[in-house]
Amino acid sequence: MIKNLLKLVSVLVVASLSLSARAQLVVDITSGIDDPTPIAVAPFAFTGTGVLSEDVSDIISADLRRSGLFAPVPKEDMLSFPKAPDEVIFRDWRILGTEYVVTGRIEPQASGYLLTFDLVNIFGRQTMFTKQVSGGSRQLRDIAHRAADEIYEAITGIRGAFSTEMIYVQEERRGGRPSYSLVRSDIDGARPKVIRRFSEPVMSPMWSPDGQEVAYVSFETGRPAIFRENLRTGARQQLTNFKGINSSPTWSPDGSKLAMVLSKDGNPEIYVLDLRSGKFTRLTRHFSIDTEPNWMPDGKSLVFTSDRGGKPQIYQLTLATGQVDRLTFDGDYNARPRVSPDGKTLVMVHRSRGVFTIATMDIVSGRMRVLTETRLDESPSIAPNGAMLMYATKRGDKGILAAVSLDAGVKYRLPSRSGDVREPAWSPYFD
Repeated sequence: MIKNLLKLVSVLVVASLSLSARAQLVVDITSGIDDPTPIAVAPFAFTGTGVLSEDVSDIISADLRRSGLFAPVPKEDMLSFPKAPDEVIFRDWRILGTEYVVTGRIEPQASGYLLTFDLVNIFGRQTMFTKQVSGGSRQLRDIAHRAADEIYEAITGIRGAFSTEMIYVQEERRGGRPSYSLVRSDIDGARPKVIRRFSEPVMSPMWSPDGQEVAYVSFETGRPAIFRENLRTGARQQLTNFKGINSSPTWSPDGSKLAMVLSKDGNPEIYVLDLRSGKFTRLTRHFSIDTEPNWMPDGKSLVFTSDRGGKPQIYQLTLATGQVDRLTFDGDYNARPRVSPDGKTLVMVHRSRGVFTIATMDIVSGRMRVLTETRLDESPSIAPNGAMLMYATKRGDKGILAAVSLDAGVKYRLPSRSGDVREPAWSPYFD
C-alpha cells in the first residue's frame, strides 16, 4: 500500500505542476451578486510633480469590483471628478444611481506618499469617514489595497482582505528541463516575486499564522521533505528527512507546531512537530491512510482526510482525548479539508457522480453547498476574513487559479498570461 501511495503522490505532484515562472496572473470576473452596490472612485488629485507609477483610484475600483459586491462607475460615465467631499454634487450622482463616492488626495512625502480619502454616502448626504494611509515610494499598490479594505469594511461590516497576498506553485522549462518555483504575489496576482526555484517538484505551500514564514514539501533531496522558510531573510530549515511520505505541513494557530503526514513507522499517519523542541508526536494509529491535516482555529482539534470508512472522507481529531469523529457523509469523496476562520464552515474538495468540485459544509448542521461548477477543482485556501476562497482548477488543458465566495455568489478566475499555476495559499493578515 505504501508503494502505491508513493506512486500516487508522485503522479499528483507531476500532474499538478505545469506552470510558467514568469506567469503574470490576470483577473477575469465571471459572476457577482445580482444587485451589486454602485460606487464611484473619482480620480484622485496628486499635489506633486510628474505622473505617479500607479493609478491608486483604479486599483481601489478593481479591488471593489473583484469582491463582486460592488459595481464601480466607469470614469467615462462620471459627470464630475470631485477631489474632496465638499465638491460632491449629490444630484449628479443620484442621477447615475450611485450610492457611494470616494474622493482622495495624494501628497508626496520625504519617503513616499500620503493618501487622504473620503467615503461619501450619496443618498444619506453625508461623509461617512475621512482617513489617511501612507507608504513608501514603491508602495502605491499597498496604499490602494489598504484604502480598499477600509471602504469595504465601512460598507459591508466585514474586514477587507485586499491587502493580503498569496503563494502559489508554477513551472517553466529551463534548458529543456522543468524548473519549479514558489511565487508570492498580491492577492489580485500583481507584483509576482519568485521566492525560490527548484529543479525538482515543490508542493503544498502553507503560510505561518504571522505571515513571516512558509512551510512546503520539496523533492530536491530525491524524496519528499518538509521545509520551513523565512520570507524576509530567505533562511530555511529542513524539518523532515524520513523514508516514505513527508507531506501536508500545516501550522498550528499559534505558530508553535506543524501538523504533517509521515509514513516513517510504516503507514501514513498524522504527526505534530513541536518547532521549539523538535519533538514529533504521533496522533493517529489506524491501518488506513490518514492525511491532509488542518487545524481548527482554537488549536484544540484537527480535521483530516482518511479512507478508514472505505472511501476518503473528513474526520475530526480532538487532541486532548484522541477521539476521532467522522464529519462528512454526503458524496463518495471528500478531501483536502480547510476550516473557516470562525470555525463554523468546512471547505473541501468534493466528488459527486465523478465530478470534483469545491464545497462547503456547516459543521454544526452538516448542510453541504457546492460552490464551483468545473470538473477538476482542488487545493482550496480560505481568505482570513472568511468571505472568499482561492482554489486551483482547469480551463481547457491549462491550470489556473480561481476564487469564489463562501456563499457561491461571487466568482472570478486568475489565469496566467503564459503557463499554468497551481496550489494557491492565501496569506493571513499581516498586522
